[in-house]
Amino acid sequence: MTRRISKRKRFVMMNPIIQFFKFIYLSLKILVVVAGGHGGTREVK
Repeated sequence: MTRRISKRKRFVMMNPIIQFFKFIYLSLKILVVVAGGHGGTREVK
């Protein structure tokens, strides 16, 4: 069990695509919160 978990963690850490996807997901989440809270979309238009 421990070996499997460590291998999986290692794969996630080594995989840049997963890291990139996580970064995009987080940034999108923040953008949605900021745009919704401050009404940024309306200001831009």
